[in-house]
Amino acid sequence: MNDLFNLEGKKAIVIGGAGGIGEGIAEALAFYGADVSIASRKMEALLKAKDKIKEHVNKDVTVYTVDASKEDSIIALVDTVLKEKDHIDILVNAQGYNVKYDIQDLPIEVMKGMFDVNVIGIAMLCKHFGKHMKDRGYGKIINVSSTRGSRACGGGNTSYCSTKGALNMLTRTLAVDLGPEVTVNAIGPTNTVTPMMESIIAEHP
Repeated sequence: MNDLFNLEGKKAIVIGGAGGIGEGIAEALAFYGADVSIASRKMEALLKAKDKIKEHVNKDVTVYTVDASKEDSIIALVDTVLKEKDHIDILVNAQGYNVKYDIQDLPIEVMKGMFDVNVIGIAMLCKHFGKHMKDRGYGKIINVSSTRGSRACGGGNTSYCSTKGALNMLTRTLAVDLGPEVTVNAIGPTNTVTPMMESIIAEHP
């Protein structure tokens, strides 16, 4: 089974790899042989994820800090990663968050903040890593969307559903703009057991 998903010789970076789905993806990429880097805002969380991945699959990952809501931070990340790793074959955008407000009470700053990270930050990561991949002639980009990008739900998810719907269309346009050298896809998980979901799952088992 290992050979079916063999990633030996591939270099991958997972943005949002310090927890939840992103950490799980990083661990799987490392398990199948990729040279994996993870990036997130907080070094403490990155080091915890690094230790867990080492414990689970006996592979080291490289850690980088980045603020995905700021293009200058993204540019600094890309420059550092390409200097240290030479190239990146696989980019996974797993960062994102959800702050719940009913539309009647939704502060504009909250919605703008979620679009900055969940959509615009991913676009900028794809812009800079994607240029490198396209120029090199090879790349794979995976954006972590959600079933809520195509199915509306209540409970204060106006902003979150909107960002994931935008991410789905962003993914399609990136596939057009960066192809055929770079393949761009999104995956849309439903509720997944992660630290962010623990309280909701406990409330609605």
